[in-house]
Amino acid sequence: MQNFEKRRDRYDAFASFENPLVNLSFELEVPEFRPYCKQHGLPPFHFFLYHVLHALQGIDNFMYRIHKGEVIKIDDFWASYTVLNQDQNLNFARFEMTEDLKEFIARSVAAKEFAEASEKIVNTTAKLSEYDQRRNIHITCMPWLKLSSIEHPIYEHKSYDIPSLAWGRFSDARDDGKLTMNMSVQAHHGFVDGYHIHLLAQAIAAGIAKTIAS
Repeated sequence: MQNFEKRRDRYDAFASFENPLVNLSFELEVPEFRPYCKQHGLPPFHFFLYHVLHALQGIDNFMYRIHKGEVIKIDDFWASYTVLNQDQNLNFARFEMTEDLKEFIARSVAAKEFAEASEKIVNTTAKLSEYDQRRNIHITCMPWLKLSSIEHPIYEHKSYDIPSLAWGRFSDARDDGKLTMNMSVQAHHGFVDGYHIHLLAQAIAAGIAKTIAS
């Protein structure tokens, strides 16, 4: 928590706001990874999700939470994201994170299939402890749309501390070996500035580059 103490005054300032959230939408540029996924039999969405979540885990500012009125730093979080079930209604996939890429993807695919098959909403945080409810990242992908911005539903803005990420469809392959998608990152401004979102974008791209080069 040493890093947080250096910005506690910023947190105190934003925590007094009725709505302390910052929400940035931007074009994320990453190495074109779909040929790698095709070569290795990996679903591109789950491959990309792996790198997004592990990039978040490596930046302290996205790991701060408010628990029982105090700021804490969580050690890890659930891997979770929205899916559509067979009725085309919203549902939630959730599974335990892992460093191993193939195991992560296997768990992610299994969680997706379970959520898709359920008529009732599953994997909400209602039955989790107050602490485990903080161990979360909200992820949604809308592959049908070229996302420009998003406003997430918030129960209470003032105490909302869980980062929310969304992205739209991937661009076509580019001649320079890159692809892009529009991404939105929302977080408590007491924890996260635009600079940290920039660091996240860099970390996602670097993680993908490292994987496809190996």
